[in-house]
Amino acid sequence: MALLTIQNLKVEVDGKEILHGIDLTVGAGEIHAIMGPNGSGKSTLASTLMGHPKYKVTGGSVMLDGKDLLALKPDERAVAGLFLAFQYPKEIPGVNLVSFLRAAYNSVMGRREASFKPVPLYTFKKQIQTLMEQVQMPAKFLTRNLNEGFSGGEKKKAEILQMALLEPKLAVLDETDSGLDIDALKTICEAIVAVRKPEQSIVMITHYERMLKYIQPDHIHIMIDGKIVLSGGKELAEKLEKEGYDHVRKQLPSSLKIL
Repeated sequence: MALLTIQNLKVEVDGKEILHGIDLTVGAGEIHAIMGPNGSGKSTLASTLMGHPKYKVTGGSVMLDGKDLLALKPDERAVAGLFLAFQYPKEIPGVNLVSFLRAAYNSVMGRREASFKPVPLYTFKKQIQTLMEQVQMPAKFLTRNLNEGFSGGEKKKAEILQMALLEPKLAVLDETDSGLDIDALKTICEAIVAVRKPEQSIVMITHYERMLKYIQPDHIHIMIDGKIVLSGGKELAEKLEKEGYDHVRKQLPSSLKIL
């Protein structure tokens, strides 16, 4: 069954249309990769799904597990089972990682499950030890301010730790590979694989094929100029690696080209 269904989604920013009718269906437990050049609309799609007020939906629909996602506020979308890992995680001075994670966990789970009771700090620290080991993050990070002074890889580990803790139905990873060297990327991908539940769906947004070597998607979609223009298997990533996005753009039928 479809977990996420996007139909003819159109989005504009400051009066300019960025997404020109996106169609996408993600089944439960599936991994989808959305690839495309800079400015193609990939991050716009991610932010729109999470409910960023900057992005105005002018047409189409988005359903998540039978719910009208566009009718929900961002916090309600998180409770419904949507998670977004940011391309550039924010630093929050004065709020340590364990306090942030515990607040997020108690808030989301408390609204998701009627029988849930807030977890005390001591219990929470013990609870997340296994998850921290899975994402290869030392316990000392719990007392550090959220992302402050973290390396790029450490920030991404904190994001994956949050994903593991909240157990979303659908995780959208917005260019998680951005700013990471080869070793850091491998570590982050291993962390994602380690904490992902079999029934959990993932949408990976990326420029490059390298992330797909560690996390193999079921489907690959190519987005160019605000539209998904091609969908298929790993052969699409291989095609991009050899030919680049400009070659794909030149081969598009005129009906898919945005002037």
